Amino acid sequence: MDISLQRVEYRYQANTPFEHLAIKDVSIDIPSGTFLAIIGHTGSGKSTVLQHLNALLRPTAGKVLIGDKEITSEKKQKNLRVIRQKVGIVFQFPEHQLFEETVEKDICFGPMNFGVSEEEAKKRARIAIKQVGLADEILEKSPFDLSGGQMRRVAIAGVLAMEPDVIVLDEPTAGLDPRGRKEIMDMFHALHQERNLSTILVTHSMEDASRYADQIVIMHKGEVYKKGTPEEIFSKPEGLIELGLDVPEVVRFQQKIEKTFQMKFPQTCLSVEKLTEEIAAVIKRGDQK
Repeated sequence: MDISLQRVEYRYQANTPFEHLAIKDVSIDIPSGTFLAIIGHTGSGKSTVLQHLNALLRPTAGKVLIGDKEITSEKKQKNLRVIRQKVGIVFQFPEHQLFEETVEKDICFGPMNFGVSEEEAKKRARIAIKQVGLADEILEKSPFDLSGGQMRRVAIAGVLAMEPDVIVLDEPTAGLDPRGRKEIMDMFHALHQERNLSTILVTHSMEDASRYADQIVIMHKGEVYKKGTPEEIFSKPEGLIELGLDVPEVVRFQQKIEKTFQMKFPQTCLSVEKLTEEIAAVIKRGDQK
């Protein structure tokens, strides 16, 4: 499912003394199957953009195209349930939204709320629980008897059971240790590839943006500051640093090597493996001289 934001503006509490312009003139195209990362400081407009992706917010100007649905300020959109079924959002700390007696009931709640039969919902729950790396036996347990990491996976399974075409991730690794963060992001990346999902990741982590995304959008003061591939975005890290944003650790390490040895690698390396290859190639060229 394609999504396109076209010159979108959004004002909170419009036409009141408390009116606040959150985003303006935001244009982003998200073709089906894309893995897009949206990065930027707190207050840059990331979360406001996110809430337009399944019509939780309607733009005060411009339009949002979600599949064949058009969302504008002028036109009242009917049947938003279809959009929200096809575009699933995993909010920060999704485990806080668990409430049912058993894991199975919690996962089934969303599909059944959209008219799926109980039998089909249970079938989806068994599939989804495996997709998030948990065993079938956990379905009969109370979600509140699980570890924090397991609870998060159950909450994610509830979104996957809706069988969305698009999945939106709002800081999905918040509060996790490095190992847990990598496990969750590897899981999302695998699901993205296996199910050909469109995936939109809103994150503060430059490491996750560079490692998993096909495209990156930088938000700054409510506007799109820059967009491009990870290589294009991180090839000039000085611009990001000027905005007060971080750069991936491997990029910082590459900069230090280049500065120390007065040299320049032919490309920006976004993984330790790639940087190791480039260093080996430099050493080999040196040996041949």
